[in-house]
Amino acid sequence: MTIRPAEACDAGAVAEIWYHGWRDGHLGHVPAALVAIRTEESFHKRAVQRVGDTTVALRGGEVAGFVMVVGDEVEQVYVSRDHRGSGVAADLLGAAERLVAAGGHARAWLAVATGNARARRFYERCGWTDEGAFDYPAASEDGPIPVPCHRYTRDVREKAR
Repeated sequence: MTIRPAEACDAGAVAEIWYHGWRDGHLGHVPAALVAIRTEESFHKRAVQRVGDTTVALRGGEVAGFVMVVGDEVEQVYVSRDHRGSGVAADLLGAAERLVAAGGHARAWLAVATGNARARRFYERCGWTDEGAFDYPAASEDGPIPVPCHRYTRDVREKAR
């Protein structure tokens, strides 16, 4: 497996993984207003816009997953259905932790939809701490949509070494 910064040519694969993974983890756990605007087209548009924030994992020459990091927040972590359970997510999360540390931050954080039990178990297995419930302000053209989430954190100082 190769982990590297995303390139413009990766945006299509990132968008497909993001769209399907988002639906797997969020349908039934987020407000209907957010589901309505998270169309397949919206993921393609955002993937192109977010190439600079994206790191991809490649297996056999194809994008197997990706992570997006902005500042101290690990914003997105998704793995294609074909590569789930293969260690790609843990490797991407480790890369994200190193990016946060390299940015000068001592702690990384991420938001997980409260009902996404599979993701919550994964982060806990990876050493992240659930700091409790909060409403994450998901971006929309009409202003933020509050999404019930849990805030997870991890000390990343050792990743800076």
